[in-house]
Parts: sequence; C-alpha cells; structure tokens
Amino acid sequence: MSFLSFRLKTDPEKGYPQTSSYSSLRSRRRQLACISIFGLSFIIFLFLWNTQPQIYWQASPPLASSSTEHETPPSNLSIPQIPEENFEIEPSPLDPLAVLNGPPTEHFRDNLKGSVQYITSWPNAGWTNDVMTFANLVYLGLITERVPVIPPFTPSHVGWDVAPIAFGDVFDLPRMRRLIGKPIIEWRDVKKQDSETLENLGCWGVWESSLAANTEPRGTNVLRHLKLDISYTKTPDWIKYRQDMEHDPHTTFWTLARFAFPETRNRNLVTPRPSPQNQVSLPPDEQMLCYDYLYYVCTQEPFEWDKDWSASWRFVAQHMHWTPSLESLADSYIRRTMGIEGNEPTPPYISIHVRHNDFHFWCGDVPVEDCLAKLPAYVQRVREVQEEILEKKGISVNHVIVTSDEKDDAWWQEVAELGWLRIDHSMTAVEHGEWYPVLIDAVIQSGGLGFVGTDRSTMSVLAWRRVQDWHGGSYRMVRWGRPGADDH
Repeated sequence: MSFLSFRLKTDPEKGYPQTSSYSSLRSRRRQLACISIFGLSFIIFLFLWNTQPQIYWQASPPLASSSTEHETPPSNLSIPQIPEENFEIEPSPLDPLAVLNGPPTEHFRDNLKGSVQYITSWPNAGWTNDVMTFANLVYLGLITERVPVIPPFTPSHVGWDVAPIAFGDVFDLPRMRRLIGKPIIEWRDVKKQDSETLENLGCWGVWESSLAANTEPRGTNVLRHLKLDISYTKTPDWIKYRQDMEHDPHTTFWTLARFAFPETRNRNLVTPRPSPQNQVSLPPDEQMLCYDYLYYVCTQEPFEWDKDWSASWRFVAQHMHWTPSLESLADSYIRRTMGIEGNEPTPPYISIHVRHNDFHFWCGDVPVEDCLAKLPAYVQRVREVQEEILEKKGISVNHVIVTSDEKDDAWWQEVAELGWLRIDHSMTAVEHGEWYPVLIDAVIQSGGLGFVGTDRSTMSVLAWRRVQDWHGGSYRMVRWGRPGADDH
C-alpha cells in the first residue's frame, strides 16, 4: 500500500495526521535528523581540534622522579606558551614594607618613603626604663600620626661589652602591630645593621630643657651601633611639666607632639648644636622626627605607669607581649625549677621580685638593714595574693618563684627555708647570652597568676601590670625605706 492511500485522521488541536504508520515514519525522520546533526557537530569538532593548540590537563602534578632525565612530549604536539604575568602582592598596611621603599639600605634615608612621616628616639637607662621609653615613643607616634622607628636595647644592665639586642627579638612585634593596628618598625628594617656609613640627622634635645642642671642632650650608646651623628636643637624651657619643681624632668606627650607640626617647629628653631663627629649643624628633621630621650614623659602626672589610666600602658605597653621563643625558653626554666617532666602542664605560680642591689642609695640616713624590706613582709603579701586568687578563681597556688638581684647567700637560704623556688641562672649567660638572665626573669615575673613586687621598682610595676591585665591575676607591692614601712 502506498503512502498516498492512507486514510488520514486529523487531530483537531494539533492539525497533523494521527495514524500509527505516520507516527513510525515521523520517528524515523527524527532519527535521521539527529544523526545528521551529530555528524555535522563531529566534523566541526575535528576542524577546531586540528586548528587550536592542544592542552593536556592533569588532575594533579606527577610525582617528582629521582632520575635526572625528564620526559619530553611527542614532537607532533604543540604545547601552548602561556605568557608570564607579574603579580605584585601588596604588603599588609602594618608590614614594614608598606611604609618603606624596601629591604634595609646602606643609607637610612634611601629607604624612607616620601609619603610617610616617622618618629624615633634613643635609649639610655636601665633595661626596664628603656622598655617604658620605647612605649612612650610608640604612643607619641600614635598621637602625631607618625610611624615609630624603634632602636635596639643597649646593655646598660648587662655590660657595655655586650652587643645590643633588637626590640623585635624580645617583644612579638607582628602581634604588637596587629593589636595596636598601626605600623611599627625597627631601625634594622630601615638601615643595614652592618652599614659602615656614618649619617647625619637633626633632632630635638629634650633633656637639656627639662632640668636646669643638664647642660647638653642625653647621651646614648646606641648611635654608635646605628652609625648616626646627631645635631641637636634645644627645645624651649616651657616644655617642662612642673616649672615649680626643680628636680622633676618630666614633660608631657602633647607638649612634645607640638614639635611634630610646622607651626611649633618653625617658631622654636634656634641654632643647632654641631654633631659630635662631623661637626654638622642641622635643624630637626621633618620626616624622621627625633628626640634625645622620652623616658620622662607623662599625660597627667609624673611616674604615672602604676595608674590604671596610664596612656602608655593602656594603648601600647600592654600589647608588648614576649616573643614565642622567649616565652618557651622561660617556661623551660620554670618547669626545670619545679621539677616538672614530660607532658605535664606547667602549674600556676606566684612570682616575686625583690629589688635590693641599688636601692640602698635611696635610703639616705636610714641604715640599709632598716631601710630595705625584710622577707616576712613578702611572706605576708604572698599570703594575701594566695587568698585573693582562691577567692576569685577558686585556685590554690602553692608554687612561689623568687627573682632578685640579691647576692647574699644567707638571704637566699632564708628563701629556700620558706619553700620558695629560685631560678638557676648559673649557665644562662653561657648558653643563651648575657641578656637572657634578666629577660627570662621578666618573662617569669609576668607569667604567674599572682605577683609580689618591690615598691618604686619599674621592673615590678611592669610585672604586676602584665600579671593583672594578661592573666587577670592578683598583685601586691611591698613598701620600704624605713622600719615598718610595709606594716598595715
């Protein structure tokens, strides 16, 4: 039967014939159409494949072969040459490279970025006082919107034949930057440590104006290591905080901050003092603002570090945590002293700092044996701290570690009879360096749940502030200076 002899029935909605034979024919036509489309697609694919570079993808790179021979692709393959691109990763705004031209240079000024202003100062006191000086420097940088450039610590408490130690080798500078949220750099970031180039710099002299007895800027040994030759310009006498107190050398942060800005700077330019080596007279540098000494600086009153509102502590020094390596080293000393072995955790402890060595100079007419506090005063304060920790934290602390500059063996025997512990530093300087006895002691003092210190000692002040703010710990300070000074 021919196709034309079918009786076609029309679907009223779709308008095409509805028969089983016609449906079969339509299905065959669809199959032929699909085959044709597939064939055409395959021809196009072959054409494109032969005219485009072939790229072989791998899910993962092959394992490195120990053989020195390398497999080469077949010669008939065309390996695409992907052009190299220079992807420059912007440094973090807190990274030194964000505020410098690059790595340290032979001349410090070559590394200063034109759009950035800096501030620096020099150490010249005991180590703890230098820590406070550098915290003051950073705080002054915050309020003047300048990048602090911190020099190394000089070994005033260690011996001048010992090399300085960098700030960042003691304090965790990356962590400090994150916590403060501002860039803070060191001189070793700016200038090569092995540079032999002596450079001139103009600075403000604060020391000469703060006390009538001071006839020249504050000296410092660090300039010899930084290869800097400073020309100082004396600040005006009005920088002194208390004009009526002859022997108080304090000034204030905002008084000194004024010299960071053109108006006060230009009004107070006087003839600079020639630099000691090159005899060059330079006005205070406008990009690298510097002062000779920043220890005696306050916001509201002299020696305010022991106040809970202390700006230098709250905004800077509480964020100056020890480097992880220094903390780990100090912990090893603690565990050895306590006899802790294996994986047992380090128990909580109370640390004591007894300052004796140079305080007898402050005793005046009072005999030293009546002036310096005796051990029973420390025993009483330790007991109070133990009770407070138990009440606040529910923890009984029985380990007590004593740090002191006391040399008398009989005194240390009394310490041992109390059941208190002493850190063995007999090999510390040999194994780790001359700086480390004092550094390890400072870390230990700051690491306990409680602390008992010596009144008027800056080392004790920083220790109790760390214990209180870092660990929520308790503290007491033992008074001294006369018989019964700590009675209460």
